[in-house]
Amino acid sequence: MRTLQDVRPGETVRVLKLHGQGAVKRRIMDMGITRDAEILVRKVAPLGDPVEVRVRGYELSLRKADIALIEIH
Repeated sequence: MRTLQDVRPGETVRVLKLHGQGAVKRRIMDMGITRDAEILVRKVAPLGDPVEVRVRGYELSLRKADIALIEIH
């Protein structure tokens, strides 16, 4: 299983599946990260947390714990 954690800055990927339960999964989906959404990883902070991504035309900063729940292909 490949997650958003495995992607390097500059790469664009598509979401295959969201893992997680309840409020965490709902929060990720509310940000526009849903199945088949295209995500561009823009930057990774020096210590790896947070990760800046572009999804659906806007930019987000996501925590390591959240990106580990986003399965990609």
